[in-house]
Amino acid sequence: MSEVLNAPTPRSKASLYLALIRWDRPAGWLLLLWPTLTALWVASGGFPGWHLITVFTLGTVLMRSAGCCINDVADREFDRHVKRTAGRPVTTGAVTVKEALGLGAVLALLAFLLVLTTNAVTVAWSVAALAVTLIYPYAKRYVSMPQAVLGVAFSFGIPMAFAAVLGNGAFSVVAMQSSVPTLAWVLLLGNLLWVLAYDTEYAMVDRDDDLRIGMKTSAITLGRWDVPVIMACYLGYMSIWALALDKYAQGALFYIAILVALVQVFWHFTLIRSRTRDGCFKAFRLNHWLGFTLFAGVALSYSLA
Repeated sequence: MSEVLNAPTPRSKASLYLALIRWDRPAGWLLLLWPTLTALWVASGGFPGWHLITVFTLGTVLMRSAGCCINDVADREFDRHVKRTAGRPVTTGAVTVKEALGLGAVLALLAFLLVLTTNAVTVAWSVAALAVTLIYPYAKRYVSMPQAVLGVAFSFGIPMAFAAVLGNGAFSVVAMQSSVPTLAWVLLLGNLLWVLAYDTEYAMVDRDDDLRIGMKTSAITLGRWDVPVIMACYLGYMSIWALALDKYAQGALFYIAILVALVQVFWHFTLIRSRTRDGCFKAFRLNHWLGFTLFAGVALSYSLA
């Protein structure tokens, strides 16, 4: 009788699907959103309009959620051996592979329908972004620094934002090139370093489990160089963005934001230097505040210019 009373309450399909897309963990899509919105502001020279803000905000949430579905299907056999991921719905069998892929496809389709309200060039770049998203879950089997692949996937909102603002007319290779200036690629490079920093913090949480099951991550590849490289990536990200945006984000507020972000970087160092699971996971979860800080600095500098 006591066993019946203590049995876990069955979860509804809706709650399982929400767990699958990490609805209760918004840090993931916020990490995607802030650099994308920053790129929108820079490309527009200020407020980009509610249409583009809505498209890119909802699209970011939808694509991150679709990515979670794909990732969990690809990693379902590995996740059962990792403490942090053993309870994921696909891993436990509470959500089937078919259900997860179906949900991911629906979410990706909804995101694509949003992109269709922009222009042909942005649609073309969205296909490239989807391809990188599909590649990433499998990169962890073959690439010693799969976080670099994730960095490209998590940064693709930047060229897409520029394309949405600057692109017009029919699709062509020339149109794709002209709608995404060098500035966008420089910002993407800086953002890639940021992703390397925070996803290596994330990988440090699971390092023991990943070593045991043979998964490749930057935390394993870097070994005892993990913390120094993370700090170098943070500083590289901040330096590239500060120099690249110097002519665009006018006013003292942008540089105040840079200083506030640097304080956060030092805080992250204090959290990860001992390499504890809790400290590294906390540092990862707090990264979206760093992205928000730089976005706020750029947006406010335009509004007060």
